[in-house]
Amino acid sequence: MKVKLSELKPGEEGKIIGVSGGDSLLIRRMTEMGMTKGEKVKVIRNAPLKDPIEFEVKGYHLSLKKDEAKMIIVEVNR
Repeated sequence: MKVKLSELKPGEEGKIIGVSGGDSLLIRRMTEMGMTKGEKVKVIRNAPLKDPIEFEVKGYHLSLKKDEAKMIIVEVNR
């Protein structure tokens, strides 16, 4: 099932399929942070107001704004 990364709950994980929307600089920034096709990403926790969201990718933790996480499409097994 394909969903936006922002839709996952803490503890859930998925495999990145791609980044959609946004300008080329934002897509490049996501790629540089490790959000690349085929990588496994796990939701660690949400901030109290659900923004930002902390993820684990490539063995390190990364926080993204909810709007940024909406652009990343992942495949999950639910």
